[in-house]
Order: sequence, then structure tokens, then C-alpha cells
Amino acid sequence: MRIAHYERNDRGRDFAVGDLHGHRGLLQARLDGVGFDPRRDRLFCVGDLVDRGPESLACLELAFEPWCHSVMGNHEAMMFDALLRRRHFDLWMRNGGEWIYELSIGRVTGLCHRLAPSLPLALEVETACGRVGLVHAEVPGDDWPQVENGDPQILLWARERVERRREDPVRGIAQVICGHTPVREPLRLGNVLDIDTGAYFTGRLTLVGLNELLQQG
Repeated sequence: MRIAHYERNDRGRDFAVGDLHGHRGLLQARLDGVGFDPRRDRLFCVGDLVDRGPESLACLELAFEPWCHSVMGNHEAMMFDALLRRRHFDLWMRNGGEWIYELSIGRVTGLCHRLAPSLPLALEVETACGRVGLVHAEVPGDDWPQVENGDPQILLWARERVERRREDPVRGIAQVICGHTPVREPLRLGNVLDIDTGAYFTGRLTLVGLNELLQQG
């Protein structure tokens, strides 16, 4: 799936969270801090649920919760390649996939078979203040419609905007939220916000409310 669409949440609040990288406990602490109600509220993730942290399986299982929705990150892509396509296994191991050896490979592979067909490269969420798009890394061509047919490697791996601190906006969307490139604090560049604050090595996980974010912008 390329892009998943979500209608406005009139029952509760919407939040976006940065790269989890196996830190389910950090996420729970942040959700508890805002009084997250899974019966009404929704959580949107910018990908990289797994690898490097101590609770990768628990973070992977989040993708099956009805209140949690994630885009594919490059670490999910590496995991799918390794377990489902049986290629580039060494690349995944070099980038934090060793946790698989502590678990049943068959169990994790089964979860991947269920998840891979439905995990999108982008999310689009309607809010009271406009549409918010989520990708893991970057929007191809700084043009939101290109998430439908643009290069998936850009969506999963690119770092050019953050590394060059480019302020030009992404066209066709009110706000874009991404992760992938760790930053000391959430970094706003035009209408793009990078919320990957390096949870796996800093212990800081960023959680933002979508409506509040648009009002601030």
C-alpha cells in the first residue's frame, strides 16, 4: 500500500510519535503523560518501530492495535526483505536486527506476513486545521501527490532536507511529519517537522498533538 487515508477524529485526539526503535516503555510513558485514551484517541507513527531497542517485538505488535497506525520505515523494509524475501539479511543485522535471535523467527515472520501488505509508505490524516501527511523520511520532489508514485527509496531513506536545512514547503499538504534523521529537538523546516529525537540513544521520544501542531504553525 502506498498511502492510507484517515478521516477527521471527532471523538478524540490525534498524536504523532517519532521513531520508536524498540522502546515500548518510553512510548507508554509519553502516552500516560497526555492521558491517551485508546477508545477515542489515535496514534500515528513515522516508522522504524523495530531494531536497536529492547522491546522490538512489543513495538511491532503495536501496528496491529486499532488505535495505532504507522508508515513503513527503512527498518521495517529491511526486516521484510530479510524475513519475507530472504535477501540482505546481513544488512538488517548490521542495523539492529539482532533481537530476532532472542525470539521465535517463525513468530516474527508470521507477523511480517500479516503486516507487510498493509503497511503504507505514507499516511494522510484529516484534522480540524487541515490535512497532515506522515512519511518516514522525505516526500519525493517536495510535492505531496508524488507519494502515490514517487521513488520509495526517497520515502524510506532520504535525508537531504534535514541535512541541508531546506525551508521550502512541501506542496499539496498543510503539514508533513517525518522521522528517520535524528535531531536534538523537533526540527521544523517549512511545513515539515522532523520528530525523530533519537529515542534509542537519547532516551527522548517526541509525541506531538496534530491539531496543536497545526495551530502553532
